[in-house]
Amino acid sequence: MHLAISHVSHRYAGTEVLSDIDFSVGAGEIVCVIGPSGCGKSTLLRLVGGLERPTSGTVYEVGDPPAHSLNPLTYIFQDFALLPWRTVAGNVELALEDHRLPKAERAAIVADVLARTKLLDFADAYPRQISGGMKQRVAIARALSVNPAVMLMDEPLSALDSQTRELLMDDLVDLWTRERFASLYITHNLAEAVRLGHRIVVLSRRPGRIRDIVTVDIELSERKNRAAELGAVQQRLWNLMRDEAMAADMELTDV
Repeated sequence: MHLAISHVSHRYAGTEVLSDIDFSVGAGEIVCVIGPSGCGKSTLLRLVGGLERPTSGTVYEVGDPPAHSLNPLTYIFQDFALLPWRTVAGNVELALEDHRLPKAERAAIVADVLARTKLLDFADAYPRQISGGMKQRVAIARALSVNPAVMLMDEPLSALDSQTRELLMDDLVDLWTRERFASLYITHNLAEAVRLGHRIVVLSRRPGRIRDIVTVDIELSERKNRAAELGAVQQRLWNLMRDEAMAADMELTDV
Protein backbone atom coordinates (compact mmCIF):
# COMPACT_ATOMS: atom_id res chain seq x y z
CA MET A 1 0.00 0.00 0.00
CA HIS A 2 1.13 3.55 -0.62
CA LEU A 3 -0.25 6.93 0.40
CA ALA A 4 -1.29 9.64 -2.07
CA ILE A 5 -1.76 13.31 -1.20
CA SER A 6 -3.58 14.75 -4.21
CA HIS A 7 -3.83 18.54 -4.68
CA VAL A 8 -4.56 19.19 -1.01
CA SER A 9 -5.28 22.74 0.16
CA HIS A 10 -6.47 23.89 3.57
CA ARG A 11 -7.81 27.04 5.24
CA TYR A 12 -8.41 28.06 8.84
CA ALA A 13 -11.01 30.83 9.28
CA GLY A 14 -10.18 32.33 5.91
CA THR A 15 -6.40 31.99 6.26
CA GLU A 16 -4.84 29.78 3.60
CA VAL A 17 -2.41 27.38 5.30
CA LEU A 18 -1.61 24.87 2.55
CA SER A 19 -1.99 25.21 -1.22
CA ASP A 20 -2.08 22.42 -3.84
CA ILE A 21 0.09 19.85 -2.03
CA ASP A 22 0.63 16.85 -4.30
CA PHE A 23 3.01 13.95 -3.64
CA SER A 24 2.99 10.33 -2.52
CA VAL A 25 4.63 8.09 0.08
CA GLY A 26 5.61 4.75 -1.43
CA ALA A 27 5.79 1.40 0.33
CA GLY A 28 9.04 1.22 2.31
CA GLU A 29 9.83 4.90 1.69
CA ILE A 30 10.59 7.64 4.20
CA VAL A 31 9.41 11.02 2.91
CA CYS A 32 10.49 13.99 5.02
CA VAL A 33 8.68 17.33 4.95
CA ILE A 34 10.59 20.50 5.83
CA GLY A 35 9.82 24.20 5.59
CA PRO A 36 9.80 27.50 7.50
CA SER A 37 8.02 27.81 10.84
CA GLY A 38 4.27 28.10 10.37
CA CYS A 39 4.25 26.72 6.83
CA GLY A 40 1.69 24.01 7.63
CA LYS A 41 3.86 20.92 8.15
CA SER A 42 1.96 19.63 11.19
CA THR A 43 -1.36 20.60 9.61
CA LEU A 44 -0.44 18.45 6.63
CA LEU A 45 0.21 15.50 8.92
CA ARG A 46 -3.17 15.97 10.62
CA LEU A 47 -4.87 15.99 7.23
CA VAL A 48 -3.04 12.84 6.14
CA GLY A 49 -3.89 11.11 9.42
CA GLY A 50 -7.58 11.95 9.14
CA LEU A 51 -7.66 14.22 12.20
CA GLU A 52 -8.94 17.03 9.95
CA ARG A 53 -10.50 17.20 6.49
CA PRO A 54 -8.74 19.24 3.80
CA THR A 55 -10.60 22.23 2.39
CA SER A 56 -9.95 20.76 -1.04
CA GLY A 57 -8.07 17.83 -2.50
CA THR A 58 -7.87 14.23 -1.34
CA VAL A 59 -5.71 11.96 0.78
CA TYR A 60 -6.14 8.30 -0.10
CA GLU A 61 -4.56 4.89 0.30
CA VAL A 62 -3.63 2.93 -2.81
CA GLY A 63 -3.48 -0.86 -2.59
CA ASP A 64 -3.78 -3.14 0.41
CA PRO A 65 -2.15 -2.58 3.80
CA PRO A 66 0.36 -5.15 5.10
CA ALA A 67 -0.95 -8.54 6.17
CA HIS A 68 -2.32 -8.45 9.73
CA SER A 69 -2.29 -4.63 9.77
CA LEU A 70 -4.53 -3.34 12.54
CA ASN A 71 -4.15 0.35 11.63
CA PRO A 72 -2.99 1.37 8.13
CA LEU A 73 -1.75 4.70 9.54
CA THR A 74 -0.36 5.41 13.00
CA TYR A 75 1.16 8.44 14.73
CA ILE A 76 4.44 9.01 16.55
CA PHE A 77 4.47 12.34 18.40
CA GLN A 78 7.34 14.57 19.52
CA ASP A 79 6.24 14.46 23.18
CA PHE A 80 6.22 10.62 23.35
CA ALA A 81 2.57 10.53 24.59
CA LEU A 82 3.25 7.79 27.15
CA LEU A 83 0.97 7.11 30.11
CA PRO A 84 3.12 7.51 33.26
CA TRP A 85 1.16 4.91 35.26
CA ARG A 86 1.77 2.19 32.66
CA THR A 87 4.95 0.22 32.17
CA VAL A 88 6.83 0.17 28.87
CA ALA A 89 4.98 -3.02 27.91
CA GLY A 90 1.69 -1.54 29.08
CA ASN A 91 2.15 1.57 26.94
CA VAL A 92 2.85 -0.56 23.88
CA GLU A 93 -0.14 -2.80 24.60
CA LEU A 94 -2.41 0.26 24.77
CA ALA A 95 -2.47 0.45 20.95
CA LEU A 96 -3.85 -3.11 20.80
CA GLU A 97 -6.62 -2.80 23.36
CA ASP A 98 -9.26 -1.49 20.93
CA HIS A 99 -8.77 -4.58 18.79
CA ARG A 100 -10.39 -7.90 19.59
CA LEU A 101 -7.24 -9.91 20.13
CA PRO A 102 -6.80 -12.72 22.64
CA LYS A 103 -4.66 -11.76 25.61
CA ALA A 104 -1.93 -14.23 24.63
CA GLU A 105 -1.75 -12.78 21.12
CA ARG A 106 -1.47 -9.23 22.49
CA ALA A 107 1.35 -10.35 24.80
CA ALA A 108 3.17 -12.01 21.90
CA ILE A 109 2.92 -8.87 19.73
CA VAL A 110 4.19 -6.68 22.58
CA ALA A 111 7.14 -8.98 23.24
CA ASP A 112 7.97 -9.06 19.52
CA VAL A 113 8.02 -5.28 19.00
CA LEU A 114 9.93 -4.71 22.25
CA ALA A 115 12.58 -7.14 21.00
CA ARG A 116 12.69 -5.42 17.59
CA THR A 117 13.21 -2.02 19.22
CA LYS A 118 15.75 -3.25 21.82
CA LEU A 119 13.37 -2.66 24.73
CA LEU A 120 12.67 -6.17 25.95
CA ASP A 121 14.85 -5.76 29.04
CA PHE A 122 12.85 -2.63 29.98
CA ALA A 123 9.37 -4.09 29.61
CA ASP A 124 8.51 -3.58 33.31
CA ALA A 125 10.04 -0.10 33.66
CA TYR A 126 7.90 3.03 33.95
CA PRO A 127 8.37 6.14 31.77
CA ARG A 128 9.89 8.09 34.69
CA GLN A 129 12.67 5.49 34.88
CA ILE A 130 13.88 5.71 31.28
CA SER A 131 15.61 8.35 29.17
CA GLY A 132 14.03 10.53 26.50
CA GLY A 133 15.51 8.40 23.76
CA MET A 134 14.11 5.25 25.35
CA LYS A 135 10.69 6.89 25.67
CA GLN A 136 10.67 7.61 21.95
CA ARG A 137 11.66 4.01 21.27
CA VAL A 138 8.59 2.99 23.27
CA ALA A 139 6.47 5.25 21.08
CA ILE A 140 7.98 3.64 17.97
CA ALA A 141 7.35 0.16 19.38
CA ARG A 142 3.73 1.11 20.09
CA ALA A 143 3.34 2.27 16.48
CA LEU A 144 4.90 -0.92 15.12
CA SER A 145 2.58 -3.08 17.23
CA VAL A 146 -0.36 -2.38 14.90
CA ASN A 147 1.73 -3.20 11.80
CA PRO A 148 0.94 0.04 9.96
CA ALA A 149 1.43 0.72 6.27
CA VAL A 150 2.70 4.25 7.00
CA MET A 151 3.99 5.79 10.23
CA LEU A 152 3.15 9.49 10.59
CA MET A 153 6.02 11.03 12.54
CA ASP A 154 5.60 14.58 13.86
CA GLU A 155 9.07 15.93 14.72
CA PRO A 156 9.79 12.78 16.74
CA LEU A 157 13.34 13.74 17.73
CA SER A 158 12.87 17.45 18.43
CA ALA A 159 12.52 17.00 22.21
CA LEU A 160 15.84 15.15 22.48
CA ASP A 161 19.37 16.45 23.01
CA SER A 162 21.79 16.26 20.09
CA GLN A 163 23.61 13.12 21.24
CA THR A 164 20.38 11.22 21.89
CA ARG A 165 19.03 12.40 18.54
CA GLU A 166 22.07 10.95 16.77
CA LEU A 167 21.65 7.63 18.56
CA LEU A 168 17.97 7.42 17.75
CA MET A 169 18.62 8.25 14.09
CA ASP A 170 20.99 5.29 14.06
CA ASP A 171 18.23 3.17 15.63
CA LEU A 172 15.71 4.30 13.01
CA VAL A 173 18.10 3.50 10.16
CA ASP A 174 18.79 0.07 11.65
CA LEU A 175 15.06 -0.53 12.11
CA TRP A 176 14.25 0.58 8.57
CA THR A 177 16.99 -1.68 7.18
CA ARG A 178 15.27 -4.64 8.86
CA GLU A 179 11.61 -3.62 8.62
CA ARG A 180 11.40 -1.45 5.46
CA PHE A 181 8.63 0.61 7.03
CA ALA A 182 7.12 3.65 5.28
CA SER A 183 6.91 7.03 6.96
CA LEU A 184 5.77 10.58 6.41
CA TYR A 185 8.26 12.38 8.64
CA ILE A 186 7.80 16.02 9.63
CA THR A 187 10.92 17.84 10.81
CA HIS A 188 12.45 21.30 11.03
CA ASN A 189 15.94 19.77 11.25
CA LEU A 190 17.72 19.58 7.89
CA ALA A 191 20.34 17.13 9.21
CA GLU A 192 17.56 14.70 10.17
CA ALA A 193 15.92 15.09 6.77
CA VAL A 194 19.07 14.24 4.81
CA ARG A 195 19.98 11.39 7.18
CA LEU A 196 16.59 9.68 7.08
CA GLY A 197 14.63 10.81 4.01
CA HIS A 198 14.57 9.00 0.70
CA ARG A 199 12.79 12.08 -0.62
CA ILE A 200 12.47 15.50 1.01
CA VAL A 201 9.48 17.73 0.32
CA VAL A 202 10.38 21.42 0.74
CA LEU A 203 7.44 23.69 1.58
CA SER A 204 7.32 27.46 1.13
CA ARG A 205 6.22 29.89 3.84
CA ARG A 206 2.49 30.16 4.45
CA PRO A 207 0.53 29.23 2.52
CA GLY A 208 2.69 26.13 2.27
CA ARG A 209 3.32 25.14 -1.33
CA ILE A 210 5.78 22.57 -2.62
CA ARG A 211 8.92 24.40 -3.72
CA ASP A 212 10.84 21.24 -4.58
CA ILE A 213 11.06 17.52 -3.88
CA VAL A 214 14.68 16.48 -3.41
CA THR A 215 15.72 12.84 -3.79
CA VAL A 216 18.69 11.56 -1.75
CA ASP A 217 20.28 8.77 -3.80
CA ILE A 218 22.38 7.27 -1.02
CA GLU A 219 21.41 4.13 0.91
CA LEU A 220 20.34 4.92 4.47
CA SER A 221 22.92 2.53 5.89
CA GLU A 222 25.73 4.33 4.03
CA ARG A 223 24.85 7.91 4.87
CA LYS A 224 26.80 8.16 8.10
CA ASN A 225 29.98 7.72 6.06
CA ARG A 226 28.97 10.13 3.28
CA ALA A 227 29.03 13.38 5.24
CA ALA A 228 30.32 15.55 2.38
CA GLU A 229 27.58 14.45 -0.01
CA LEU A 230 24.89 14.83 2.63
CA GLY A 231 26.30 18.25 3.49
CA ALA A 232 25.84 19.31 -0.14
CA VAL A 233 22.21 18.13 -0.10
CA GLN A 234 21.64 19.93 3.20
CA GLN A 235 23.07 23.15 1.74
CA ARG A 236 20.78 22.78 -1.28
CA LEU A 237 17.78 22.49 1.06
CA TRP A 238 18.86 25.52 3.07
CA ASN A 239 19.31 27.54 -0.13
CA LEU A 240 15.74 26.66 -1.09
CA MET A 241 14.24 27.84 2.20
CA ARG A 242 16.69 30.35 3.75
CA ASP A 243 15.03 33.61 2.65
CA GLU A 244 11.54 32.39 3.45
CA ALA A 245 12.66 31.00 6.82
CA MET A 246 14.05 34.44 7.72
CA ALA A 247 10.82 36.14 6.62
CA ALA A 248 8.69 33.65 8.55
CA ASP A 249 10.79 34.21 11.67
CA MET A 250 10.21 37.95 11.43
CA GLU A 251 6.46 37.37 11.02
CA LEU A 252 6.37 35.22 14.15
CA THR A 253 8.38 37.83 16.08
CA ASP A 254 5.99 40.62 15.03
CA VAL A 255 2.85 38.79 16.22
